[in-house]
Amino acid sequence: MPPMTTRSDIQETGLIALLPAAWRPYAKLARLDRPIGTWLLLFPCWWGLALAGSQSLGLYLLFAIGALAMRGAGCTVNDMMDREFDRQVARTALRPLASGEISMMQAGAFLAAQCFIGLAVLLALNKTAIALGLASTLLIAVYPLMKRVTHWPQFVLGLAFNWGALMGWTAARGTLDWPALLLYGAGILWTLGYDTIYAHQDKDDDARIGVKSTALRFGAATGRWLSFFYAGTVALLAAAILAAGWGWGLALTVALLAGAHFLWQLVWLRIDDPAQCLLLFRANRFVGWLVLLPLLLGRILLG
Repeated sequence: MPPMTTRSDIQETGLIALLPAAWRPYAKLARLDRPIGTWLLLFPCWWGLALAGSQSLGLYLLFAIGALAMRGAGCTVNDMMDREFDRQVARTALRPLASGEISMMQAGAFLAAQCFIGLAVLLALNKTAIALGLASTLLIAVYPLMKRVTHWPQFVLGLAFNWGALMGWTAARGTLDWPALLLYGAGILWTLGYDTIYAHQDKDDDARIGVKSTALRFGAATGRWLSFFYAGTVALLAAAILAAGWGWGLALTVALLAGAHFLWQLVWLRIDDPAQCLLLFRANRFVGWLVLLPLLLGRILLG
């Protein structure tokens, strides 16, 4: 197997550099230097709210706070479980737990604080949304273990990361309905796409240490798999909009905008170029906006 390379994903710039030195390891543990993960967790929540026709700024803000806290909590759990693997992967070797910058006890206390914030947000929602939120904790707990047992950890990540689509709809409507389930399916396929691209950054190190991923499973056929995932995402997004009663105009608008961006990703995909993979992964925040803004505008224009 190829030896471990020397790149790292730790950044001591931007927000991290402005914090007191004692706070920086925790900010890095919560990935505050890389907000893309928070955006990818938040967008399905906002999609669910917008699809349900919610105009409550308070709900949008609550989900933003919740996404920030729970993304940080998820990263903390992941690093606590994966610290031995992280020491063997160049991109993750300098993470706070892997490098010994903070202890497991300190990470546990930080995790508890983030979960407390997430719980406070959850308890501000209706009873059905609260029940759904509590049910998601199992997915958050088991995801870090999946890379040890299956080449499809990205599917489990999709189940966890897009739970907000169900939560957003339910927080607005009080019930769990078909449009939310279709939106959830779209998000799962979207995650399978973007996180497979992300996983190609680590495939050499992953193969060396025995970690599994869809990137290793698909290999040179990644482009064909992504085409399937992204086409399914577009189809299910359109189906969710139609099921919610918004009509063909809005469904086609979202499908064309998201589809065009996915096509751009497929054209520029270079699975053996880690920098290009990271760029395409991060570009998925634009997909979030390309879906959300038409839903919000559709609510205003269509009433």
